[in-house]
Amino acid sequence: MSSFLHFAQHRLQEICLGIMALVYTARLVWIFRFKPGKERQATTARRNTDRSKGQAYSLLNVAMPWSMESSRRNLFFYLQFVVFHLGVIAALGLSFVIPYAPQLLQPTVVLLLQVLMGAACLVGILRLIRRATNVYMRAISSPDDYFSVAMLTVWFASAVLAAPNNIAEQGEWASLTYFLLTAFFILYVPFSKISHYLYYPFTRAYIGRTLGHRGVFPLQRGPKPANAPELRAQLAPAPAKEG
Repeated sequence: MSSFLHFAQHRLQEICLGIMALVYTARLVWIFRFKPGKERQATTARRNTDRSKGQAYSLLNVAMPWSMESSRRNLFFYLQFVVFHLGVIAALGLSFVIPYAPQLLQPTVVLLLQVLMGAACLVGILRLIRRATNVYMRAISSPDDYFSVAMLTVWFASAVLAAPNNIAEQGEWASLTYFLLTAFFILYVPFSKISHYLYYPFTRAYIGRTLGHRGVFPLQRGPKPANAPELRAQLAPAPAKEG
């Protein structure tokens, strides 16, 4: 192993992680400066819910595709979301396993990681195509959106190539490319829209406690009306008159 690859696998990652931790600490200090608003109305919660249950439901909402209309009606898109984020976890974990626990990279483990990160790479390509071709996605997309997805997609591909960690046969280029991209990713994330995961527990906890106080969370489904088709027909907008 060359000295530069050793630096990329150890010191460079440690420096970038330290900078990331400092930025996140500063953001958390800023967040906690503001106290959440208090409820001004009496609770309207049902007997089977309260603020705590609403908060738990809200935090776990991401793991309940049936609770969101977008994922309930498009399960394939939700599966893409799961694969993409599991790929991020796998690729980040690999950056710790290679330098500190390479003995874990047995052939079966490497294959599983490559399948997962390869699938995440494919999802990244599909997301880029959708963002570029869908008129609604183009309207709400910023340059950071395109760059972030493209960067993650390339990063997944580099992780697939680096996973075997076989420098003797591959040479150093695959591992070096992966670790340089990982360092850039770690530095870039706190300043990009990818950092939304930092705010997730705070925003979901707040909205969950509020909607639990008001009796909305957890969602409760009522019986499906027998005359649902007739109701939909009544609620449908009337056709425009010609002339």
